[in-house]
This record gives sequence, structure tokens and C-alpha cells, in this order.
Amino acid sequence: MDHTQLAYLVFGVVVTAALVIDLGFLSRKNETVGIKKALRQTLFWVSLSVAFFVFLWFDEGQVIAVKYITAYLMEWSLSIDNIFVFILIFAFFKIDEADTGRALLVGILLAIVFRILFIAVGIELINRFHWILYVFGFFLLYTGVKLFMKKEEEEFDPGRSKIYKWINSVFRIVDAEPRGRYTINHGGKVFFTRLAVVVLMLAATDIVFALDSIPTVVSLVTENPRNGFTAAEVMVIYSSNVFAVLGLRSLYFLLKGAVSKFDYLQQGIAIVLIFIGIKMLIEYFDIHIPIGISLAFIVASLGGSVLYSYYHIRKGVPKESAQKS
Repeated sequence: MDHTQLAYLVFGVVVTAALVIDLGFLSRKNETVGIKKALRQTLFWVSLSVAFFVFLWFDEGQVIAVKYITAYLMEWSLSIDNIFVFILIFAFFKIDEADTGRALLVGILLAIVFRILFIAVGIELINRFHWILYVFGFFLLYTGVKLFMKKEEEEFDPGRSKIYKWINSVFRIVDAEPRGRYTINHGGKVFFTRLAVVVLMLAATDIVFALDSIPTVVSLVTENPRNGFTAAEVMVIYSSNVFAVLGLRSLYFLLKGAVSKFDYLQQGIAIVLIFIGIKMLIEYFDIHIPIGISLAFIVASLGGSVLYSYYHIRKGVPKESAQKS
């Protein structure tokens, strides 16, 4: 067994054991998650991610370990932006607090499955058609500029989203109180509850976010895309994605009451996406930005946007959020 195979084995064992602990002890059905519990769960997932970083440092070397922590940090920051959309979805469908945790877990597990498929397809496409990286570069550049210029009135509206309209057209939906149920049998027919719709929307929303995050991480971890990916780099792409997504549920409950404190995070993320887009495009001229510089830029951009959000007047939040803050 080589180093990378060992890393895959350790990653699989850690994730499986962590899910068993999370499902069996940290979260229970119909249980409301408070700030203290959410903080413990968040620290649990972050600690696992950092422990895996330490393992990679000794098993795979410094370069691979730094690539992993850079990719994880990028995915984690994009996950925070993802959570803001999750909050809007749960509020729109008026999901009870007791049902939120399990709905998040199911939605996140579905998202992980889809992400693994996306990553596999993306890597195969890049290996076969190297020029597609430049398409991703232009896409990230466009997305970053659009996100930076995004106005408040363009906030995501779950009821008007294409995802919700598609779900409504394909499945039979009932507006009855879910009470923890995903389906209801009525008149011999199976109907999806609002809780099931939320789960589908969470998974679909994460897939949309993955269109940005996966090309970003791919660009960060590969030294020279023209030469393809090493086995260690592929492992870093998978592990950083999975660890970041698994921590989404606890992060949701931790940040739910602090949405208004991250007003300018999207600008920080936008700057990083623009940076990664440029990084991918200039590789055409054999200009490669070292992973250390990428890590420093990501930390500075995201950290700066959080600090700016903290010290400046909020751009405008729902009244109830402002009162709680």
C-alpha cells in the first residue's frame, strides 16, 4: 500500500466513524440544536479536518498538506455563502426547528454524492481536454465579477427559483405539516412534503455552488494541469470537498443568527474567484502561481472581508435579524 492509498483509507475510516458519532451521539431526531451544541459540532468537524491535514503533512509531505488546507479553506468559505441560501430556504418553507437538523443532514449527504460524481467527471474532462480549464477560468472570472457587483435586491428567492419550479412540476407536493415526514400517503397516492422539497433544494443548491467551487479547488491543487493530476492531488480534491460539506450542518446552526455580520463576505469570495480565474488563464503562458501565495491571498481576502463586515455599517438586513444581533 503506497502513501496515497493509505491516505484514502484513513480518510474513509475517519469520515465513516465521524458520521456514526455525529448521527448516534451529536444529533438526534426531532432535536433543536442550540448555539453551544452547534459550536461543539463545528469544532468537531474542523478538528477532524485539521487532524487530516497533520496526517497528510507526515504521510504525503508539506506540499500536498498545504494544497489540502488551502482547498479546504476555500471550500469552507464558499460553504458559508451556501449557508445564507440555506437559511432563506428553511425560512421560506417554514420548517420546524426540530426537523431542520435531519433535513440538513439528508440534503448534505445527497450533495456529497453529487459532488463526488461532479469531481470524477470534471477530472476526466480536464485530463482529456486540457483547454476546458481555460473555459473554467473565464467562468470563474465572470462569476467573481458578477458576485462582487451583486446588489441586495438580487437576493435568492426560493419561491421564484428555477429549482423550486422544476420540483413543483415533477413531484406531487402537499402543504400539510411535515412533522418529520418526507412523504405522505393520501388517497392511495404518495405526496412529497415541504420537508422533502427542502432536502431536494438543499442538494440542488449545493450542486449549483459546486460549479464554482470544484473548478476553483482543481486550479489550486494541480501544479501543472497540462500534465494531468497526480493520485495525491485527486485525493486532496475529494477530501477537501467532503470535509467542508460535512461541516455545513453544524455551521448552519452556528451562523443562523449571525447572517448580518457577514455582509461583505461575498465580496471577499468574489475577489478570490477572480484571482483563481486569472490564475487558470495565465497558465496558458506557463505562469504558475505557487500554492503558498494562493493560500496567503485567500486568507487575506476572506479575513479582510470578515473584518470589513464587522467594522462597517450593515448594508440592510431583515428587521428581526438586526434586532437579534
